[in-house]
Amino acid sequence: MPIGPGDFELTMCELRVVARYAVESAQEVLAIFEDAHPEDARPRAAVEAAWTFANGAPRTKLQRVASLDAHRAAKAAASEAARHAARAAGDAASAAYLHPLAQATQVGHILRATASSARAAELCAGDDPAVGDALIQQARQRATPVLIDVLGRYPLAPIGKSRVAHLMKALDSSLRTP
Repeated sequence: MPIGPGDFELTMCELRVVARYAVESAQEVLAIFEDAHPEDARPRAAVEAAWTFANGAPRTKLQRVASLDAHRAAKAAASEAARHAARAAGDAASAAYLHPLAQATQVGHILRATASSARAAELCAGDDPAVGDALIQQARQRATPVLIDVLGRYPLAPIGKSRVAHLMKALDSSLRTP
């Protein structure tokens, strides 16, 4: 992929760190979707595809297809919590395809799985924002120096109106604060 002004290189090792970070969060809430839809294995397949890449396998269309399938499962989910859990799985699989483009929208490939996971957990706890905030803090603590370095190459996460966007922005800000 050509590198333009402000763009940069990303190594496969760095992409694996990003994918691992995303899938760790998605794994935490996968049961929310599976409890609601035990017959639908698409989010689990996305989590497995993310782990496959994070653990050293080549990046293939497996991650892309699994991501899209998990997002389709999210659209069909019966509850908002299950939708966010499936989206987190899809976002984890797509993290392997983070692009080295200096665009704020790319930050979603790094942080959206975690923000969606936090939102799913909040909803399961009676829409308690303290639950989401606690998960964001835990995610902050497990961020590696490599992940923080990769994130720092991108502009700040975009400001959005949804709770997921607010959680993502909070995580982004906390990871960029020394």
